[in-house]
Amino acid sequence: MKSEIQVVFIDGGMTFRDRKDYLDFLENREITVEDEETWNEGSYLEDSLETEVVKVEMPCRDNARYDEWEITFEKYIPLLSDQVILVGLSLGGTFLAKYLSENSFPKELVSAYLIGTPYDDDLIGEELAGGFNVDPDLSGLEQNCGNLTLMFSEDDDVVPVRHADKYRQKLSDAEIITYESKEGHFQVAKFPELVEKIYKEVEKQ
Repeated sequence: MKSEIQVVFIDGGMTFRDRKDYLDFLENREITVEDEETWNEGSYLEDSLETEVVKVEMPCRDNARYDEWEITFEKYIPLLSDQVILVGLSLGGTFLAKYLSENSFPKELVSAYLIGTPYDDDLIGEELAGGFNVDPDLSGLEQNCGNLTLMFSEDDDVVPVRHADKYRQKLSDAEIITYESKEGHFQVAKFPELVEKIYKEVEKQ
């Protein structure tokens, strides 16, 4: 029987209302060959934590659809440990907010961290479409989680910090943290605050 706590990480993505918008995005986005590794890429979490990190490989991240992500996520669940910490960045956090508000998670969910997570389509230069609309009733999200923490940044150039207030109005027990700066949309190379919180959760078990 699996007993060790696993950290399960879901990265962000983009959504579009129609194919034309998606093709326009592909046509106009900048491509670089420079290696600018951030905390959510590479092995930062694995190297910083003394527990296994499972990175969920979601399909079509550049043109994400909620039902496709839901199918994929549910294929991972039977493979996970009995105790899980979920981490979602950006659209990954929105996915977790929606999924956990609508479904009972079958493992012990020690904690969940939603980082730079859109609540609705009130974004800067991006759309929230593809079925990622968050349920207005987030009681299920809190019921699923032993501890729930949301993290936002005042200089986020994708998800305005006002989304923290939108979640605050819907949640009663969540910890909501706002940082002065995380280099925009949490594009920092290291994220020690997150690592410290997860480490403490693991140590308590």
